[in-house]
Amino acid sequence: MLFDFDTITLAALSIALFGAAFVRGYSGFGFSAIFIAFASLLTNPVPLVPVVFSCEILMTLVQARGIRGHIDWRRVLTMTAGAAVILPFSVWFILSAGETTSRLVVFAIVLLMSLVLLTGWTIKRKIGPAGHAGIGMISGLFNAVGIGGLPVAAFMTAQPIAAATFRATMIVYLTCLDLITMPMMWAGGAVTWETAKAAAFAFPILLVGVLLGGRQFLSASPTTFRKFAVMLLLTLSVLGLVRVLL
Repeated sequence: MLFDFDTITLAALSIALFGAAFVRGYSGFGFSAIFIAFASLLTNPVPLVPVVFSCEILMTLVQARGIRGHIDWRRVLTMTAGAAVILPFSVWFILSAGETTSRLVVFAIVLLMSLVLLTGWTIKRKIGPAGHAGIGMISGLFNAVGIGGLPVAAFMTAQPIAAATFRATMIVYLTCLDLITMPMMWAGGAVTWETAKAAAFAFPILLVGVLLGGRQFLSASPTTFRKFAVMLLLTLSVLGLVRVLL
């Protein structure tokens, strides 16, 4: 059994994986945060982070054809450069931390970012390269626990960006972030054969979820769906904090 999970835990994680993949296919963000927050309710999330990264890379390959004309490459490259500066330190910290600390970090970050997203915060002035590099650094700080997309989602939602551009840019940025983080986690011993087996197990579930989510993107309101995703993240983070602290 993968990561020594029992059948019930594996089934629950599989359902969460499908739901998170649907959200990713639809909105371009939320996959790793939803899955990691849910997984943290059941187990230590750190061994699953490289699996999540592998999944995100695979999903981008599936989505690449439909998003390539909408990517804001300037934002992607600037934020990636900022994230690369801080990632080695955040990966070292989380690989050195215990299970309880890891869970607290996950739930606290998810709660904070969900509240920011719910406020409807907006940015009225144009953001230059320094601002994008700065949000990339915050994203890199959070990505050691697999949730580096949330601060970027909050940052980009606060700006007047078309839904298709938001979705495509988030997808490509998260993939770049994962490609940088994975070798660091491998060097820290967090990437193993178990990671590869789990990614292979997850791929069929991901494929169905992301394709269904992408189809839904064409027929419904991305703004409404993002609110649903944020409320789900908020609920998971509160449940998680209650469980860990009590």
